[in-house]
Amino acid sequence: MNLKLAKFSDLVPSKLPFVEGKLEGHKNRKNYSIVGPGVAEDISQSVKISRPHSFNLGAVSAMPRNGSGLHSHTTAEVFIIFSGKWRFYWGNEGKDETILGAGDIISMPTNMFRGFENAGDQEGTMFVVLGGDDPGIITWLPSVLEKAKTTGMALLNDNTLIDLSKNNIPKDKTLLSPISSEEIKKFDNYNLSEIEKFICKFSKRTNHEVKLNENFKITQIIGNHFQNKTFSPIINQNTGFNLSILKSKKGKINNLKFSKPTVMFSQIGSWQIQIDDFEVNLNAKDTISIPINSNINVSIDNEHESLLNCVTQI
Repeated sequence: MNLKLAKFSDLVPSKLPFVEGKLEGHKNRKNYSIVGPGVAEDISQSVKISRPHSFNLGAVSAMPRNGSGLHSHTTAEVFIIFSGKWRFYWGNEGKDETILGAGDIISMPTNMFRGFENAGDQEGTMFVVLGGDDPGIITWLPSVLEKAKTTGMALLNDNTLIDLSKNNIPKDKTLLSPISSEEIKKFDNYNLSEIEKFICKFSKRTNHEVKLNENFKITQIIGNHFQNKTFSPIINQNTGFNLSILKSKKGKINNLKFSKPTVMFSQIGSWQIQIDDFEVNLNAKDTISIPINSNINVSIDNEHESLLNCVTQI
C-alpha cells in the first residue's frame, strides 16, 4: 500500500523541469510529479506513483515573481491553489490576467496559451491535475524558446530537453522548430469574463455545498459524480475527471467504494483514511491512490474545518 502513498515531504522535485527553467522569473521553481509523469520536459523527473490513472496529478512551488512562461496544452489543466497568491495570464500576448489565492481553482481551456506567476511575498504551492494518462507535450510561444536558448536550454525535435552549454545535439536529432506566426493564430483567445466561468473562488464555494451526512459536506467542482452519486458541478468543462472536495471538522463517512481510478489529497487538516485493513493519516499536501472497489472509510477530528480533494476518472 505504501506504493500508493505519496507523502509530500518525501517527494523529489525537479528544479529545472522546463526549457525556460534558467530564465529570471522562472528559475526559482520546483515541479513535482505525484501521479504520472505530467508534462515535465526533464526526463529525470522523479514520479512517485507511476501506475496509470487516466489523469496526472502534480504540484508546483515557486518563489515570488517566479512561475511559468506562456505555453499551451492539448489536455485539461486544473490548478488547485494550496498556498500563496498567484497571477494567471493568457492569450497569445499574455495581456489578460486574474489573481487567485489559497483555495481557489482554475481550469484552463485547451488550445490557449497560458502562464502563471507567484504574485505573493513568499513561496507558494499549487496542485495541478492534467487529463489523460499521456497529457501530451507543451507548445511554447517562440519568444519563450528564443529567450531560453540564450541560457543554453533548448528542446530537441522529440521534445526532450537539452542544455547546449553542456551537451552537443545528438547526430540523429535536431532542435525543435518554433511554431510559425500562422500556427499561433490557430490558438484561442479569451477575455476575463469568458475565463471566469472556469474559475471557482474559495469564498463562493459554500453556496454549492451539499450534505453527505450529519458531519460531511461535498462541493462538486468538475464532473458530476462522486462515488455513485450525481452532483451539479461549479465548472462545466469536460476534463475527463471528476474533482470533488469533502469538508468536515469532526466526523466519519463509511463504506465509500470507487469503481474507477481515484486519488485523495489533503488541502487542509489531517485525515484518517482506512482502506480495507490498511489505515493511514493524510496531512496537508499528502496524496493516496485508492484501490478500485476497496472499502474506504474517511474520518477527521480537527479543531477547524478541513478539506479533502478527490479526483476520479469519469
